[in-house]
Amino acid sequence: MPSSADIIRDSINEFSRLQNWMLTAKSNNDMDTYNSMYDRYIELKVTLTSLGVNITKLDKINE
Repeated sequence: MPSSADIIRDSINEFSRLQNWMLTAKSNNDMDTYNSMYDRYIELKVTLTSLGVNITKLDKINE
């Protein structure tokens, strides 16, 4: 079973990658792709917040 530190690390990595993809999709005006990623963005944001991670500086989307 993964430790809290492993879950936090993996979630932060996924959160960062996902945001970069979302920003690329948005800049290419590919809103279908952006919107399909948005649900996972919210899930990761909730997960990280519930684990006590302050994502203020990590959050590039800010929605």
